[in-house]
Amino acid sequence: KQWYQRRVRGVIDGGKMWTTNGTQADWMCMLVNTNDNPNPHRNKSLICVPMKTKGVSVHRKISKMGMHSSDTAEITMENVRVPLDNLIGEEGKGFQHQMNQFQNERIYAAAGALPAMDRAIQETIEYCSQRKAFGKTILDNQYVHYRLAELQTEVECLRAMLYQCVDQHVAGEDITPQATMLKLKSGRLVREVSDSCLQFWGGMGYTDDVFISRMFRDTRLMSIGGGADEVMLNIICKYMGTDPSSRK
Repeated sequence: KQWYQRRVRGVIDGGKMWTTNGTQADWMCMLVNTNDNPNPHRNKSLICVPMKTKGVSVHRKISKMGMHSSDTAEITMENVRVPLDNLIGEEGKGFQHQMNQFQNERIYAAAGALPAMDRAIQETIEYCSQRKAFGKTILDNQYVHYRLAELQTEVECLRAMLYQCVDQHVAGEDITPQATMLKLKSGRLVREVSDSCLQFWGGMGYTDDVFISRMFRDTRLMSIGGGADEVMLNIICKYMGTDPSSRK
């Protein structure tokens, strides 16, 4: 992406991947390279671009394994002119603005995962209490009800962590390490819950007829979107002082 200031307008050329709802949105917010600063954290700005602007086109709708209710698009831009008033925040500080936004997004990700995990466990209990094999219900097997108890315990621990993180955020504290840990834990736990619960559904869990199969597909994104697990670990290590770069 390139940006050239021409009086009151800027010109954008390039493309944008992973644009959520890009095929039907009215506008998109994107990071654009707006100066020649060699520091990649200092050369980007947040720009709001209306989708009907001349030169903006949807190159393709990306086919995904999950999240089918939300389209994802690849957008191309050719000589796209946008008013400088569409700049969000300060020029060259888009990366910092985006990082600040990520704290809210990571809290939201955990908050959104909790009801899905509660539902998965509850529906699995109901299904396993009705489904019988070898003369007893699936739920009567000690491993099954013990495993569901373990999962619910983990969910409650995550809920407590979320509440603490929100309280600190509202109080104006820097929650970067806490929000990062929250995102990491929620992404991994939701995968664990969906995988474990799906197993107890047997063949039915492998069909598109039940909630648990959709949850298994959709929630896999949580350890990728909004910052992959490996990125979360890197941030946590920097705050702990264990990352090699922080010890130099």
